[in-house]
Amino acid sequence: MSGKYFQKPTPQQSERVPPGQYLTKGFPVLTYGTTPQVSTDAWELQVWGLVQPKTFTWSDFMALPHHEFTADFHCVTRWSKLDVKWTGIQVTDLMKLIAVEPKAAYVMAHCYGGYTTNLSMVDFVRDENFFAWKLFGEPLPAEHGGPVRLVVPHLYAWKSAKWINGLEFLAREELGFWERNGYHKRGDPWREERYSL
Repeated sequence: MSGKYFQKPTPQQSERVPPGQYLTKGFPVLTYGTTPQVSTDAWELQVWGLVQPKTFTWSDFMALPHHEFTADFHCVTRWSKLDVKWTGIQVTDLMKLIAVEPKAAYVMAHCYGGYTTNLSMVDFVRDENFFAWKLFGEPLPAEHGGPVRLVVPHLYAWKSAKWINGLEFLAREELGFWERNGYHKRGDPWREERYSL
């Protein structure tokens, strides 16, 4: 996989690159299906399930505190990109505005285009997770999940749902799109949790 587009990590980088991964020289775009085109005027984030239902508009979302994030990004297809620079809103800041029932143990991320992915609450509600709306200082392009995507740096990138528009809070684990189609339920890159057994 090394060559024009990918390279092996240097010894100095190896502690940051999970097993079986190569470093990309670009930022590959991998999408199942067509790329949704959603304007910020039309975008909204709905929350439902074991929670007081609520809908956030773009202006609601932009009123939350903004942060700069630099995070490594690991795709299950064996490429990694280090030091990706994002602007976004911490998951924990959004969660302060959501009344979640105590029995909620999982969340299903729903997206424009019909994509879904599941996360435990333990994996979802972390300070390092965020909703990104800028990439390297520019509005997040549609091919990378714009106008907003979820970013969960500690798990493989299919958990970082592009075009996010909904959060469904659940008592029991349900599987999202790739999880139903053979991918691991959790997706820890350091354990190479690529596929279900």
